[in-house]
Formats: sequence, structure tokens, C-alpha cells
Amino acid sequence: VQPPDPASIRVLRGHQLPVTCLVISPDDRFIFSASKDGSLIKCKWEVESGKRLCVVPGGKKGTEEQHMGHASHILCMAISSDGKYLATGDRNKLIMIWDAATCKRLHIFTGHRDAVSGLSFRKGTHQLYSASHDRCVKVWNVAENAYVETLFGHQDVITGLDSLSRECCVTAGGRDGTVRLWKIPEESQLVFYGHQGSIDCIQLINEEHMVSGADDGSVALWGLTKKKPLALARQAHGMQDAQGLQQPYWISAVAALRNSDLLATGSHSASVKLWKCSEGFRKLEPLWDIPLVGFVNSLKFSAAGDFLVAGLGQEHRLGRWWRVKEAKNSICIIPLKRRAAAPSPEAPDSS
Repeated sequence: VQPPDPASIRVLRGHQLPVTCLVISPDDRFIFSASKDGSLIKCKWEVESGKRLCVVPGGKKGTEEQHMGHASHILCMAISSDGKYLATGDRNKLIMIWDAATCKRLHIFTGHRDAVSGLSFRKGTHQLYSASHDRCVKVWNVAENAYVETLFGHQDVITGLDSLSRECCVTAGGRDGTVRLWKIPEESQLVFYGHQGSIDCIQLINEEHMVSGADDGSVALWGLTKKKPLALARQAHGMQDAQGLQQPYWISAVAALRNSDLLATGSHSASVKLWKCSEGFRKLEPLWDIPLVGFVNSLKFSAAGDFLVAGLGQEHRLGRWWRVKEAKNSICIIPLKRRAAAPSPEAPDSS
């Protein structure tokens, strides 16, 4: 990968309030995003043209039934691997299922007792995993609009969740200091320790490895067979001077190009950082900084690895601790050029 050119970054405006989450459709043609608009503006963007294809406006609290949107902050979203269903979760404990092609709402799942903070479809299926601030993970079957089961174990709010094609999911447990791997059929869980602060974001890199980020500024690389991180980058985004108090920049988003060694992390340190996992995932090497002002609340690589999408806001996705006034609430598409000389074996060469 070559360092991205800051001038080639495309900015899509349209959300009034901070963007909290986004997903890219499996064919890399569309981006779905949501924000704190009190209403869920679920925008569907076309990657080529940057056009907004459809907007689902949100509404006032308690009006979810009448109109088609959310009535509180949307915190998370997921799209099924066939691109058919889109799921969104909000602060008001609801999970909504949408037809990704038409943006029509198909169903509302209720059952969580607090904000829904993480969603992921199991790859190749319509099985949906959800995580919530009520500390539990729930399993749903979207095709049949059915609730399947609930899993307990975290001691604090769950801040993030991810899954791939195995019947398991991984979660970040906020201030309980653990990352957990849930084996659904065996009804067992593995517990991982390694961060000091609140673990706020997590993503699987492949079926064996995952990456997580915490508000102590650390980024951890994990193997699913070891309880401790294989690699830990402390103060990954440096230190900030807040009210005369030195503290690390919180890591607010992590992303991995699936089945490769490329990672991206976001904070509000005015840049997104790209990393390479080397030595068999035992080392994290910093590659480049991409200048982006504001809170990076969501990061996603395209499936082909030819662009990275960042959801930016003036505030952190989960609260209002700071406000970066100069930031634009927007979506940034960052093209990633690969070197023609050495095509990587994992990802198709797209130079």
C-alpha cells in the first residue's frame, strides 16, 4: 500500500450531527451511514458519484411506529454478506431491520434493556448478533424475524461486537477490561485481558485474529488462542493536553482489511493511522497518518481494499465529553493505492 494522498479524499456531507456508524455494501458500491440526528438519518450513498440515494429521516421520541425511522441516536449498523438486509441499533433499545435495496423497514426487534451498541451478521447467513449496554449478547434470525437466545457474561456495558463466518462473535466489554469470544453452539466464552482503560471498539481481522482499541490510547492485536495480546501499541495516537492534564487520545474506531495485514485506527488526534501487522501478527508497525479533523467514530475498509471510509463527527459516538468545533460531520472516502510491483497474496491488486 502506498501513502494516501490527502488531496484525493472525498468528503460527503449530509448529516447534521456527528456520524456514529457506517457500513459498506458487500459489492463496494454503496455506503450506509447513520448519525446522532436524534432521528436516524440513514443515508445510502453511491461510492462512485457520492450521491445520496435515499434518506430515512428520524423523528421525535416515541414516534418509531408512525414513521419509518429511529427516534434516538443510532449507535451501530450491520449489513448481511449477501447485501440483502441492513440492521441498525439505537439508544432506545431497538433494532430495526431494513431492505438494503429499497431502504424500506421490514421489522423491529425488541428485547434489549438498554442501548444497542453492536451489531453483526454472521457471514453467509441471516443470523444477527447484537450487543447492548445491558451487558448481554442476543442472537436473532432475521429471515424469520425470530429471537434465538441471549448470552450473559460481561460485567460492564458492551461497546462493540463483530463476527465472521464461524458461529461465534467477539465483544468489547468497556470498563470490565475484557474482550470476549462467544462460542454460540457450545454456549461457552473465552475471556481476554490486556487493556487498562475502557475497551471501546473491536474488529476481527480473520478467523484467528482480532484488533481492539481502548480509551487508554492502546491498540491491541489478539490471537483467539491466547488470553493476552500478541501485540500492544500504547498511546497509539499520542497524548492530548486536556485542561492542563496529559492523557492519551482515546481510540474510538478500529478497522481491519479482512484476511490481510492492514489495520486502521481512529481517534480525535486529527489523523487516521494505518498499521501493518508483521511477524505473524506479533508486531504492530505504524505505516502512515491520514489527516482528518474530528472524532473518527467509524472506520471501514472496502471489500477489495481499494478505499477506506471514515465517519467523522464533532463529538464521540457514545457521548459529549469534548467537541471539536472545526470538524465537519461527514463521511470521508480515502482511496488506497497499492504498489503494482508487489501484489499482496491476500488482497486482489487494485492499482
